[in-house]
Amino acid sequence: MMTESLTAAGQPGMVFLVGAGPGDPGLLTRAGAEALAHADVVVYDRLASPELLALVRDDAEMVYVGKASAQHTRTQDEINTLLAELAAQGKQVCRLKGGDPLVFGRGGEEAAFLHAHGLPFTFIPGVTSAIAVPAYAGIPVTDRRCASSFAVITGHEDPTKPETALDWAGIAHGADTLVFLMGLANLPTIAAQLVAHGRPATTPAAAIQDGTTPRQRVVTGTLANIAEKVTDAGLTSPVITVVGDVVALRETLAWYDVQPLFGKRVLVTRTREQASALSRLLAAAGAEPVEFPLIRIVPLPPPAHLPTHLAHADWLVFTSPNTITALLKQLTTVNKDIRALGAAKIAAIGPGTADSLHLHGLHVDFIPSRYVAECFAAEFPDPAGRHLIIPRAEDAREVLPEMLSARGAHIEEVPVYRTEAAEGDAPDLRDIDVITFASSSAVHNFRRRYPGDVRPAIACIGPITAATIREHGLRDDIVAADYTIPGLVAALELYYREQQNHKTR
Repeated sequence: MMTESLTAAGQPGMVFLVGAGPGDPGLLTRAGAEALAHADVVVYDRLASPELLALVRDDAEMVYVGKASAQHTRTQDEINTLLAELAAQGKQVCRLKGGDPLVFGRGGEEAAFLHAHGLPFTFIPGVTSAIAVPAYAGIPVTDRRCASSFAVITGHEDPTKPETALDWAGIAHGADTLVFLMGLANLPTIAAQLVAHGRPATTPAAAIQDGTTPRQRVVTGTLANIAEKVTDAGLTSPVITVVGDVVALRETLAWYDVQPLFGKRVLVTRTREQASALSRLLAAAGAEPVEFPLIRIVPLPPPAHLPTHLAHADWLVFTSPNTITALLKQLTTVNKDIRALGAAKIAAIGPGTADSLHLHGLHVDFIPSRYVAECFAAEFPDPAGRHLIIPRAEDAREVLPEMLSARGAHIEEVPVYRTEAAEGDAPDLRDIDVITFASSSAVHNFRRRYPGDVRPAIACIGPITAATIREHGLRDDIVAADYTIPGLVAALELYYREQQNHKTR
């Protein structure tokens, strides 16, 4: 079958055996991201982060071949055959595997099968969980004070082998730090064998579930009690076990799972285009962002003679990153580009908008001290007699143009987009810790989807959005002091830090 496909395709495709890293999508290598982006087919397993699949082309084929210890969607032989058949058809194949493909990832077996059938392959190593997961738990696998060597051992051998291939006597004393992968079910045996072969029962040990993700859980103990502690804690696969004196360093080196937002599931209600910036900051703070866009941006057709109007403006006033993007789209529809903005000075409502303008190579001449329309209008320099063009949303607040007009400015509003309610499956709020809002329109659409009581805490980017939240009968638990996306994340951190301090008093 494969020979026939190869003949029909002419040249075989390449199979990229890619390490997806241990769970945190930020740990994917650049080479791995490129392999994902160019693949015709992505064959992925259970431990590859779902967020990585966003890097795949819209027209790429996706094939899930996930395997748990006792549950297989496809056997390894079936996966080997699938990879070979796809490559034989001339397709570029990304085989996405959790961790590193050659550290108990069976990447060598898949490559050997491809080689046996004359099909090309490439290894793209990944960040192995054997090192990364302990690191996210604050446990370095080596430290000159207590560990100069480490070993990585499978905790789950091939069940078809007639006897164990593990040399327990050698393992017990072979390295200062021992890292066992995939050994949750066998943890009692692992601990017992190490003690039986001379490792002290008092040796520190740690079991880490879902390492490098906001679901990470760490249980520490000794070889004498780690199995019992893990059972009591109810840890589930995937779990990595670390044995050695380095485990004690967690007391001072824990950094990831001690962050104020660690493990918090945060609903991100921004547009799909804007959500990534907030999600990245939340993930960096240890939270688990859940993207649920409540609005979408719909560009509007340009008004008549738009370039002529822009050429006569003294100032262009941008009130959100969306406005510059939408205005440039309007110019494109009339065969113009950024040069049509002319010599007008440029004002931005806040640093987020200013950053967007800078990305387009535009210098910003004015930003208010507080990022709301009222402050902008009050601080705007010498508006009397000036011609100000304000690209804006169709349903934007009238406060800014009205206040600037009252100060003598000649205002021309240019609607460049409108917001519409975005549809999609609504998440269960019982699984959410906090909901974030960066605009009043998101609040309106949220209330349409969730008219009843809301249990999670509610955080908003500033006082205008907070007022809308209260108008809808909701609590404004967290209001950013700095009306920016980083300011919103800082407010969340402060809120949960204060909660934690209150609990420990």
